[in-house]
Amino acid sequence: MEDKYSKEPNYTPAILLLEDGTVYHGKAAGKIGTTTGEICFNTGMTGYQEIFTDPSYYGQLLVTTNAHIGNYGTKNSEVESGSIKIAGLICKNFTTQYSRQQADDDIQDYFEHESLVGISDVDTRAIVRHIRHKGAMNAIISSEILDIAALKKQLAQVPSMDGLELASKVSTTEAYLIGDPNAQYRVAVLDFGTKRNILECMAQRGCYLKVFPAKTRLPELQEFNPDGFFFSNGPGDPAAMDYAISTAKEILQQDKPIFGICLGHQLLALALDIPTYKMFNGHRGINHPVKNLLTGHCEITSQNHGFAVDPKAITANERVEITHVNLNDDTIEGIRVKDKKAFSVQYHPEAAPGPHDARYLFDDFVKMMQ
Repeated sequence: MEDKYSKEPNYTPAILLLEDGTVYHGKAAGKIGTTTGEICFNTGMTGYQEIFTDPSYYGQLLVTTNAHIGNYGTKNSEVESGSIKIAGLICKNFTTQYSRQQADDDIQDYFEHESLVGISDVDTRAIVRHIRHKGAMNAIISSEILDIAALKKQLAQVPSMDGLELASKVSTTEAYLIGDPNAQYRVAVLDFGTKRNILECMAQRGCYLKVFPAKTRLPELQEFNPDGFFFSNGPGDPAAMDYAISTAKEILQQDKPIFGICLGHQLLALALDIPTYKMFNGHRGINHPVKNLLTGHCEITSQNHGFAVDPKAITANERVEITHVNLNDDTIEGIRVKDKKAFSVQYHPEAAPGPHDARYLFDDFVKMMQ
């Protein structure tokens, strides 16, 4: 039997090539292979497995600013979806030796089982500084092709995240139920790439949920006889989701409570004719300060988004009130519709593994349904 605490490190060379031609050399992490996507970085210090399995990261290569990845192993229960959703991992130290007795596996075996390609032993600080200055761009990781010219040719075929519809690729294919059938409230969930902990936060508050595929139309949602509607998080460009914007507009006419998170927040804004835009870098991490303008309190929040809603359009829209703003860059983090029971936030109040400063928003949603 192999001793997981003495596994030999992987010395296979790997290359990270950015769209602007910048090259980084490192070592293979996970499966030997090639992968592409938009490069982004996350500033969280823990919760790497929850990040890997967050459907909002679909199509993205993740740079972790925390120096050690894999040091506490992986655990089967600490996932936000059924599989890894990031397109690839870029990290400093890829640690197969883990210290947590409760772990089910080491990260190398986990990545191989999930067929994830990554690169380690690169200067992640330099990479983050580079993309903070240059902005979001596509990149390619390979531990099987070391020819730069060949990698450039392959990378040139990767589409931009701007204008890319991805939610339907990670949404459930069939509706399913969560919670107690005898619960007080029934919530219809439009799944654009929802995280499991979001659903659990609502189920814990007396909600019986039916989770529907992303392209489900209103008549089918109404068959569940919901007391409220939830628009989930998810990947891609919200402006490319005509089907979801149309359904959101129809739901707004029902005069029933609506709650949106992240992509769901952007879709609510688009349904109110408030445009979205692609951010220079986006916000990803579990340490972003947000001010609640209704209470004056500051929340430390979990975030993962590369698009945002237009602040000028919100200010000009008499139906909408800004409820939350980001204290780092003043971007819009929350809105509510003045003449409807509808609100949304750009960040993640379920925040697995934490912080839990914003979980009161689930309570606010339940109160709306009373």
